[in-house]
Amino acid sequence: MRTAIISHPFCRKHKMHDEHPECPKRLDAISDRILASGLDIALTHLSAPKAEVAHIALAHDREHIDQVFDSIPTQGLAELDGDTSLCRDSLKAIERAVGAGIMAVDEVLAGRLDAAFCSVRPPGHHASRNQSAGFCVFNNVAIAVAYAKQQGVKRIAVLDIDVHHGDGTQAIVKDSPDVLFCSLFQYPFYPNSEIENTETIINSPLPVASDGNDLRALYSQQWLPKIRAFKPELIFISAGFDAHLEDEMGGLKFVESDYAWFTKEVATLSKELSCLGIISYLEGGYDLSSLGRSVETHLRTLAEF
Repeated sequence: MRTAIISHPFCRKHKMHDEHPECPKRLDAISDRILASGLDIALTHLSAPKAEVAHIALAHDREHIDQVFDSIPTQGLAELDGDTSLCRDSLKAIERAVGAGIMAVDEVLAGRLDAAFCSVRPPGHHASRNQSAGFCVFNNVAIAVAYAKQQGVKRIAVLDIDVHHGDGTQAIVKDSPDVLFCSLFQYPFYPNSEIENTETIINSPLPVASDGNDLRALYSQQWLPKIRAFKPELIFISAGFDAHLEDEMGGLKFVESDYAWFTKEVATLSKELSCLGIISYLEGGYDLSSLGRSVETHLRTLAEF
């Protein structure tokens, strides 16, 4: 697959308190691993553009957008919720994090790419239409999904593999019959969502210590039949890697070979369904070593497919 990694140096400018796990070093760990592994030569490297307010407004209320913009401090930190803060340069990162998905959609729809990974921060899948939460300011994936629909894509699947439930994304897309949302997550665990399932919402809670065998069973039995029947034209992955065995943020036991298997399965399905492409967005992943290795595995599987 013609695969790109989309990022921007400004995504490192968003900083919260010194010990916060959602830190700029996450992107360094990814870029360092891709370079050290030699994978960089197999990828197209693109610089994320600055998103417009109109893009953000595709998935968020204008009142919420204004509240975030007005909260940017001139010094120190401004809290949006107990886990999420803004610094004076956060907006620079936010604009590029959103812009990466807009670029990814444009490149895939133009036929220049088969897959793209948005290596950006802050993440997005806990942000709802009118609230920032859980390290997330705006919902990058939901914005990109809405943008793709605006460009004429009729059916979209969003597959969330973060250790935490993608509650914000679900809240934004749940009333859209043209978006299929599938989320696996450790349960019970933050954000302690009420588990609901509909024709287009597939929630797959996993008990602590679930591993790659559970991932395979879940995907094959719960997700695959639904995705096949839905026949998406475009697939998004909320690619959180905090379900890794070495990541202390959660209690699941996925390893690199599990992410490789999942990525290959999605790529195979995308080809079977003649999808336009696959766009994945970095969500969680806080152990720097396993994050770098997992993203490398994810991207290598896409690039070599």
